[in-house]
Amino acid sequence: MRILLVEDNLRLATYVCHGLEKEDFTVDGVGSLADAEAALGTVPYDLMILDLGLPDGDGLDLLKSLRRADNPLPVLVLTARDGVDDRVKGLNAGADDYLLKPFAVEELTARLRALLRRPGGVMGLSLSVGNITFDTTAREVRIGKELFKISRKEMGVLEQLMRRAGKVVPKDVLESKLYGFDDEVSHNSLEAHISRLRKRLVQDGASVAIHTLRGVGYLLADGKDT
Repeated sequence: MRILLVEDNLRLATYVCHGLEKEDFTVDGVGSLADAEAALGTVPYDLMILDLGLPDGDGLDLLKSLRRADNPLPVLVLTARDGVDDRVKGLNAGADDYLLKPFAVEELTARLRALLRRPGGVMGLSLSVGNITFDTTAREVRIGKELFKISRKEMGVLEQLMRRAGKVVPKDVLESKLYGFDDEVSHNSLEAHISRLRKRLVQDGASVAIHTLRGVGYLLADGKDT
């Protein structure tokens, strides 16, 4: 899942980014409304975390603009404004949740997952394809009853393929979910993750495999890997 963090406090932004990346989120951090608008116009995000007091304006203006454009992107407002009126204004402007500073990153993570599990969201609690199960909260994958240990990036690839099982996932979509703006990515990084994951699935007895559609993308389905 790829998240846009709009927060001008560098220390806090670094804290949030590191905490969410440990939970397998891909996070792009920006510190102004202008940079947020540019990022939103470049990448399809799954969720946005939005500070309100930004150097070039109020985050609520960005939120209102999104909702006027019928953009359903889930937005969690993260702010020090603790008045009831402030919370009401944020929610009425279209915020899906509201978290006050200071906060624990564990609570932030739980709130994000809850938003992504809402009807129309992109995250279910548990995924199941063939004999593979994926607990998205515990971040555990099993093949049959056995724990399937893979890297975070490989887990990210598998999650995206399981969410679209039986359908082709274009290469650029996978890359947009796995890598942030600041990630150093070689031209064959995704292919390397796919190759290792494909081999592990075969070795550990998965009943489904990753299929490659040359020049198009990948899909997870029955049959031998291709």
